[in-house]
Amino acid sequence: MSRKKERKTKGPSATGGPAGPRSRNVVHTLVVLGLLGTSAYLTVELREKQPETAPPVESIAGATTAAGGAKPASGEQRFERLANPARTVVRSGDGGVLATFTDNARTAVLTGPSRTFAEPKFTSAKVTTDSWIRLLPQPWKAGSEKAAWFKDWFGKMASSKEPDIFAISMEYLDGAPQKKDAQGVPYTGDAHFGPLNPKGSEGADLRLEQSDFNDYLGITYTFRDGTVERPEPMRFRSIDCSGYIRTIFGYRARYPLMSKDVKGDGLPRTANGMARLSPGVPVIELGDKRPDNIDRLQPGDLVFFKVDRRTGERLDHVGMYMGLDTDGKPRFISSREEANGPTFGDKGGTARLDGSGYYAAGLRSAKRL
Repeated sequence: MSRKKERKTKGPSATGGPAGPRSRNVVHTLVVLGLLGTSAYLTVELREKQPETAPPVESIAGATTAAGGAKPASGEQRFERLANPARTVVRSGDGGVLATFTDNARTAVLTGPSRTFAEPKFTSAKVTTDSWIRLLPQPWKAGSEKAAWFKDWFGKMASSKEPDIFAISMEYLDGAPQKKDAQGVPYTGDAHFGPLNPKGSEGADLRLEQSDFNDYLGITYTFRDGTVERPEPMRFRSIDCSGYIRTIFGYRARYPLMSKDVKGDGLPRTANGMARLSPGVPVIELGDKRPDNIDRLQPGDLVFFKVDRRTGERLDHVGMYMGLDTDGKPRFISSREEANGPTFGDKGGTARLDGSGYYAAGLRSAKRL
């Protein structure tokens, strides 16, 4: 954006003498008028730069205090240990849950202002939640509440309104507007699943997989192991299911990323690799049939599916659990071929983990990063 040069005007000191009351009044009036003019100019300029249409995704701020009416950043706090999985729950003086930290996981759930996420183009269900999903600087362990790193982090994040994992995930849904980084690279905005498959058809591999975060961004990316991945032009603005998870947790929230499916301290490339090789805590152990204990899930958990018979024993889809929707049903978000990108809607299969639907039947495991 070009900037206008400021014109320098001489003030009272430039005349060599003191300014009288009338002079000061004139100067004051000119300053006020100048500020109003600048404000009007900036308001018009910023309004002109806003997206022409708002995306069909709603994020509605609600209550401004944590559960039980206690403010997360202040007041009495007590730390309670729970099992299955082993975790620490932070409670306010009246017993309200302020945060949950799971042993060996970096994913934390903090209680904050209630938000409602909606995607009316693909589902009538909405997700209203006061859960804010954030990443700890390091994996949690019993007693971490006494560590200086945690006190510093929790003091900043307990009442922070900075975008969390949920907010970030919404920035890639159908109709979401673009935001650009300092280099001019659009790092948000409506994402496709992948380019059209020349050999595909509706309901049968219509779009190609294997679009990662760097394809969406159109950038060359060097991983920690020295592997250099160059984007494929035909995959620009596209992310498949695992690419979407790597975008929101990895590229945006800075969880470490692996260049391929190998065991390590970061997110592997595919859904199967994430389920079997990534760090974190298995909330639902991997099995060969649909699990029964989905009540162990908490918002932000990764959920893994086996929905394609052609992939053998490999898990072939991954999403993120959002919590209960307005119908009281467990809903998840993922990037899907049928919807041509990220969605928590029901196009191509109901995005719920209960019942006997396409995805519910294919659920196999869950992990807390």
